[in-house]
Amino acid sequence: MNIAIIGYGKMGHMIEKVALSRGHTVNVKIDPAAAGATHKEISKEALKGVDACIEFTAPDVAVENIKKLAELDKNVVVGTTGWYNKINEIRPLIMKKGTGLIYSPNFSIGVDIFFRLMEHVFKVMSHFDNYNISMKEVHHVHKKDAPSGTAKKIAEIMKKHITRLSDLDIKSVRQGEVPGTHTVTFESDVDVITLEHKAKNREGFALGAVMAAEWIKGKEGFYTIEDMMEELI
Repeated sequence: MNIAIIGYGKMGHMIEKVALSRGHTVNVKIDPAAAGATHKEISKEALKGVDACIEFTAPDVAVENIKKLAELDKNVVVGTTGWYNKINEIRPLIMKKGTGLIYSPNFSIGVDIFFRLMEHVFKVMSHFDNYNISMKEVHHVHKKDAPSGTAKKIAEIMKKHITRLSDLDIKSVRQGEVPGTHTVTFESDVDVITLEHKAKNREGFALGAVMAAEWIKGKEGFYTIEDMMEELI
């Protein structure tokens, strides 16, 4: 399939590498400033013949990018986080246009497995009030949203199962080029239980995003990575 990359930064380069390794073509790379981009902005001409788009930009431009892609009848994978307060604005547009969109706070397949593990862990821990729960997330200094979308998703899972807590204490750290580490800690007076997902590099995110592009091609509707995983498992 022919994939367009919207946002040709480090993630965009990794997505291109993974897409090519899986037999796809990437002739369109849209970015207003990045070296190597083929176009500076989204347009009908730029996206001619494109089967699906992968959007990894920034929260302040993602919503407008999604709107433009929908108007051009292009299915899109959205890896950008920090725009979810606009979901109720975007969902009706996608449904009206009859295009397809899949989004996730984290497209790493390993992270989605971690989410599923946390579902079970929080169900178990809901029976033990003597544990305090906290989380630390560490990302590279270029990440603009904090806490991360992944951390917020884990907090949602916790609140679903542990009703005695209104929120999860999240510490966000931005340092170096860390791809992403999420550590959930359960601490009582007598012991500490720690669960952690640590990304070694960005390739896991890129692989999940390309798999999502393969999955969303030809589909109509508004989806999350959970929908895709339900078919894969």
